[in-house]
This record gives sequence, C-alpha cells and structure tokens, in this order.
Amino acid sequence: MKVRAALLGGLLGALVGGSALAEEADAPTRRDDAPASSSEPASSDRVPSSGARASSERGASNRVPLDRVVVRFSVPETGGALSPHFLFERELAFEARLEALADRTFQPSDEVPYRRHHLQAALERHIAETLLASLNIAPAPSAESVDAQIRAARVLLAEQVGGPLALQMAASAEGIGDLELRALLRRRARASLYLDRMVAPMLEPSEAELRRVYRSGKTPFSGQRYRAIAPQLRRWYVGRRLGEAALGYYQNARSRLTIEYLPRSYQEPSGAGSPSVEPASVEPLTTSR
Repeated sequence: MKVRAALLGGLLGALVGGSALAEEADAPTRRDDAPASSSEPASSDRVPSSGARASSERGASNRVPLDRVVVRFSVPETGGALSPHFLFERELAFEARLEALADRTFQPSDEVPYRRHHLQAALERHIAETLLASLNIAPAPSAESVDAQIRAARVLLAEQVGGPLALQMAASAEGIGDLELRALLRRRARASLYLDRMVAPMLEPSEAELRRVYRSGKTPFSGQRYRAIAPQLRRWYVGRRLGEAALGYYQNARSRLTIEYLPRSYQEPSGAGSPSVEPASVEPLTTSR
C-alpha cells in the first residue's frame, strides 16, 4: 500500500504540474500551522468529554478505507463537467499491474509491482478507453458482437500479461472481482469496436498484412513458423494497433481534457486508538491537457 500511495502521489502530482501533490500523498490532511476557520471555535475552547473521546477512538480504530477516487476527468463531447468520469485507486493500481506484466523489460515483485511509467500508461489508457467507449457507434453494435469482443479482449489481455493465472493474481492483489474485471473488458471491447468501425478497420487484419508484419522481424515470434503462430500473431498485432490508436486518441483529446486529482481525505490509521481525521480542506486541482 505504501508503494502504491507514493507512486500514485508522484504520478498524479506530475500530471497536474506540481510537486506539492506528490508530497500530499503521504502528508497529514490537516497541518498544525493551518489557520482555524473563522466559523470554527478554537481548539482550546473545545473540551470533549471522556465518553466522546473514547467513542471517537473506537470509531477511528474500526475505520478501514476500502477505496477512493483518485482522478475525475471529463471532455466536452461526453458532457463536460456535468458528466464527469471517475477513476478509483484500486482500478488504477490494477491496470498499472497489467501494464507492468505486459512490459517484457520489467520484472514485477511484491515490493515493486509496477513503476511510475506503468501508472502513467495505465491512466492514459483508462481515460482514452473510457471516453471511446462512451461515444456513439453507427450503426450500433449488437449485443452478440459486444460479447464476442469481450471474450476476445479477455484472451488478448491474458496473453499480454503472461496467462490467465497471472491475470487472476493481479486482480486478486488489488481486490478486483469478476464483475469489475468484466467491466474493464467491456470498456475495452466497446472502445475497440468504436476504433474499428468509426476510425479505421483494425480488428480483422488481412493475411497479407499479417505476413508483412511477420517478415519484418519486429514481433515476439521471430524464428517461429508462420503457420504455427498465426493466431497469436494476429492477436498480438491487433492488440498493438488498438493500444496505439487509444494512445493517439488520448493525445488528440488532451487540449479538451480536464483532469482533476482528488487528494486523500483521510490518514491511514497507525494503530488501534488512532485519533479520527477530519476530511482535508484541500480543493481538487484541475488541469486542462
């Protein structure tokens, strides 16, 4: 959790253009030197009873943060600030694990499951796919085609991260259940269908296109017979094209995109009897990318 909190704070602080956010991830929610609100009596005037203090301490010791929103984002074409999208900490951490597992130059560990650039890639892809999945497709895809693409997205994702077991372990590490995983796959499927039908065909590459990619030698299947690896090559190529297209969409949307980092409004308890912490009075910071 400490690794995740530090990386999230550093990444999101950099994205909104200030190192203060990186420090906020592990900072107290209320500074000792912060001026008291004019409508709030001074701390010396508040003398809680022993019963109130005991009740507060018991409540704090039982308080377990389950999840929190770390990013709110919006663009005009999906409703702007009136229809924002939200990204939770567990989601971002899970998707960063997926990026790290798909990175063949990185060896994840329990202590360091992902690096900062994996978090950034996960955030950008999540935003791009969320926006793409919310756009209209004409004609609208049938439920059967969406379900088929969800199944294809699951197979592709499992191959990218090292197999179904690796995918399951990454989900378990961040407390991601089957319904949440299916929501990710559905979002990815809808985004893929939009890119394929409204931008450029990319889900069904031709045989000639695949052979040209194979002969380039720039695939993970160099040295293997084409016929033996053709299905895997197809999925790898489709996945790469979809990833590039999603990143391209994100880059084009940056000038219209508003991202808000939502600071943590609690302190993780340091042990039983820790005092309760009031919500932070820090306003969300906004950036237009």
